[in-house]
Amino acid sequence: MNSNSQLIKRFLVVVLSCTSLVVSLTPVLAKPTIDSSHSDAYGGLRLRSDAKTTLAQTTTYNQPPIPPGPPPGGRVRGGAKRGPIGTLAACPPTNPDLTALVPFTEEDNSVINVWGQTTAERPSWFFYVPYTKDLPYTVEFALQDQDSNEVYRKAIALPDKPGVIRVSLPTTTPALAVDKQYRWFFTISCDKEKNSPPTFVEGVIQRVELNPATVKELQTTEPRKRYAVYAQKGIWYEALTTLAELRQKNPQDAALQAEWQNLLGSIRLNDIATKPLLLETPSSAQLKVLKAE
Repeated sequence: MNSNSQLIKRFLVVVLSCTSLVVSLTPVLAKPTIDSSHSDAYGGLRLRSDAKTTLAQTTTYNQPPIPPGPPPGGRVRGGAKRGPIGTLAACPPTNPDLTALVPFTEEDNSVINVWGQTTAERPSWFFYVPYTKDLPYTVEFALQDQDSNEVYRKAIALPDKPGVIRVSLPTTTPALAVDKQYRWFFTISCDKEKNSPPTFVEGVIQRVELNPATVKELQTTEPRKRYAVYAQKGIWYEALTTLAELRQKNPQDAALQAEWQNLLGSIRLNDIATKPLLLETPSSAQLKVLKAE
């Protein structure tokens, strides 16, 4: 009996040891392996190729602090405004309204600041326009320096359909000065007699210089990912323009469309993110360029 008991006891020890080994190996075999030596465009880790799964990443815009001095103020959305005699703007209401594709902050006192940075001498602006060229409305873009001197004024033709249009400064316009603030306006007048106020958006843009490390990073980053570097560094205008140009070259690229929606969603313009991107530059009805004094 003693020898049989010992044999049974040894058998049970072996069985339990094997069972423990199998249990301890199970989660290791089921857990995907993360490769810390490889990262995606946005700094996130991704699964190794043998796991055949990629972690979803999102590019967001990092809003830099507003520069010292008087707050920029501004208006990111258009809409009906009351005139001096209490009349509403002649422009019919739309959903969404005229919208500037720019970052904005809302302060505790309900003041909205529309402000962004650029590195370009002659940047581009993007606007969602809800009205079409079959309407007898006049549209105008204007730029002023920080002393309220007019730098540029351009009449814009309405697009064929509602969507996002691009307005760029031409080479004949004086380059934006570094560390100087400029105020821009995009205005739609729907009343030929101008008895009613227009609908408009406005904000402030400031040109900055990139530090050497960021310049090197951009030079070594593939074109499809450069916009993410701009966004992370708080350079809104180049982030949006770079991504828009990528979409222009690859209009059927679903990944780029998703990135466009992610970028606009990061500045709370989700309702504009799915609107058509009208990449052709609208024709000008009038062009006026004045040198800054």
